[in-house]
Amino acid sequence: MAENKTMPTDASVTDFIAAVENDTRREDAYLLLELMNRITGFKPRLWGESLIGYGHYRYKYKSGHGGEYFLTGFSPRKSAMTIYIMPGFKQYGAKLAKLGQHKHSVSCLYVTRLSSIDLTVLEDIVIDSVSRMKKLYPDWSP
Repeated sequence: MAENKTMPTDASVTDFIAAVENDTRREDAYLLLELMNRITGFKPRLWGESLIGYGHYRYKYKSGHGGEYFLTGFSPRKSAMTIYIMPGFKQYGAKLAKLGQHKHSVSCLYVTRLSSIDLTVLEDIVIDSVSRMKKLYPDWSP
């Protein structure tokens, strides 16, 4: 069975952020690092080459394929800051309406700049999503 490509590494999260070329994206990454550290209480880890993750859980599909991934995290991508809300967005319709300028896919929230969203609403979404993930995956760890 193939192993997941995105695995936790021992690379420095702060070195990774310091190397982000876009000034706004780098400043936003430092802000998100502080925010996520505070609200999750977990130590950040670099997953793969560009994902900053908090906590982790193990999953297994009916097919037998399984792996591990982080409970929440973010990545300062060139086009937008990507924030990972692992349980998805179905339950966050009202909060997303208050969040501000963003786009999202199944589990990814895309924000061009953090100054265009309400960070208190983002905190609420992240806190709730981590709580949901802990309930879904009781063997999670920080």
